[in-house]
Amino acid sequence: MDVRSKVYTYRTAVQWTEQKKGAISSEGKPEIQVATPPEFKGHEGIWSPEDLYVAAANICLMTTFLAVADRGGLAFTAYRCEAEGRLELVEGKFQMTVITLRPHITLPSGGDASKAKELIEKAEANCLISNSMKTRIILEPTIV
Repeated sequence: MDVRSKVYTYRTAVQWTEQKKGAISSEGKPEIQVATPPEFKGHEGIWSPEDLYVAAANICLMTTFLAVADRGGLAFTAYRCEAEGRLELVEGKFQMTVITLRPHITLPSGGDASKAKELIEKAEANCLISNSMKTRIILEPTIV
């Protein structure tokens, strides 16, 4: 399949529910509770736009890595990635200035760590979400 010749559309809807809370939905998918984060007089324990922004980069890295690893024939036994986004006041406006992604990839005994590093870097370079963000993305992989 030649994905370069395709155009895809993704739709979501958000509905205010109460206070500084709402729900985001997309047809055929479970609804997600969303809210203003506690730092901005919002709510604890509910996904915020800031959480989802960082998560989008993290999820995209994983799904892109899965595709790249499959095509590259890389065997691995585990993948986990922690992501941290930094929100800062820049010229009077808040913006996410950097997202650090820390993927941890576990290889089977005798696995090719240099190939894994090459493929996670390729995945980050080709991640459509991070390529769409103006936030700087830092990749700090661990291959074991």
